[in-house]
Amino acid sequence: MPLSEEEQRVLNEMEQTLYRHDPAFAARVKSESVYRYAGRYIRWSILGFVVGLVIMILWFTTSVFLGLLGVAIMFASLVVFSTNLRRVGKAGWQDITHSLRTDRVGNPATDARDWFRSRFRRDK
Repeated sequence: MPLSEEEQRVLNEMEQTLYRHDPAFAARVKSESVYRYAGRYIRWSILGFVVGLVIMILWFTTSVFLGLLGVAIMFASLVVFSTNLRRVGKAGWQDITHSLRTDRVGNPATDARDWFRSRFRRDK
């Protein structure tokens, strides 16, 4: 539903006031998107999962408490990951994977997958 002329005018006034009072914040809000925000948290959650896995593997035999702490960190990281992945959505995920493919970052994983498929393919 489009905004009325009055609502559009009020919105423009609020935007101009924001630019006048805090230009640094306004620039940051303008440059930030849902994709960047969610992508940042997805990367942090992957790092958290790896840290939790390392904690669990290294200290589970010596201390069950530390092992369970590692599992809890892994679980929390997966919750953050899935929440932000939903936030990105299908269109955003396609944008991210497309940019990885064009930057030649995703190709080693694709090459390894293709190698495994050709190596273990069953011929009928």
